[in-house]
Formats: sequence, C-alpha cells, structure tokens
Amino acid sequence: MPYLQGSLKIMKIFKDLHDGICLMSISGRIDSNYSDDLERALNKAVNEYSKIIMDLKDTEYISSSGVRVLLAGKKMLREKNGEMILVSLQPVVRDVFEIAGLARLFLIKKTREDALSEMMRRP
Repeated sequence: MPYLQGSLKIMKIFKDLHDGICLMSISGRIDSNYSDDLERALNKAVNEYSKIIMDLKDTEYISSSGVRVLLAGKKMLREKNGEMILVSLQPVVRDVFEIAGLARLFLIKKTREDALSEMMRRP
C-alpha cells in the first residue's frame, strides 16, 4: 500500500534479483513528482543488468513523465541488447499505454511468473 504524505501518495520502488534478472516493483503514483526518482533507479538498474522486469501491480497511476522514463529505459536496454518487460498493469495504467499507442512497443505480461519465464528464454 502506498504511504500518504499530506494529499500526495508517495511512489515506492523495490528491487529484487532472480537469476540475473532485475525485478523492479513500483507502488503508488508515477507522476511528475516522482518520475526523477524512477529515472535514477531505472538508469542504475540498466547500467547493472540487461534484463529488467517492471512490476506495476501496485502502480495506481502513470503520467506522461513516467511513461517517458520507461521508454528511455527501454531504449537504453535495447542499445545494449537487453530487454524490459512490463507486468501486472492495473487497468488505468494499461489504458495509458493503449491510448497512447505505446502498448505495442513494450512486451507486457499478466504475471511476474510469465515475465520471468519469458526472460529466461532470452539470451
């Protein structure tokens, strides 16, 4: 559950590793207040790993600035022959990607297990 600070919901980033795959779980809102924090965390992960799974199960909102961070991270990974998979998107988050026409740019899986299985098949 995201924590409350005044009227703003705080974004939290959790990182875990599974067989060399970086799992990043984001809770709360990815908006202009927190997109810089996500960008720093994602850039660090991209520098260390070539396979990243972004678990958005607890992400209740994503703004254009948050989408921009994910697109930039995906581009950096592609340049080093890496991959990013988005997983467990809430309907409101999935709608943002679909309406913007970006769902086709990302590999999106329903569960973390599906994403891990897909990543393990990749070189």
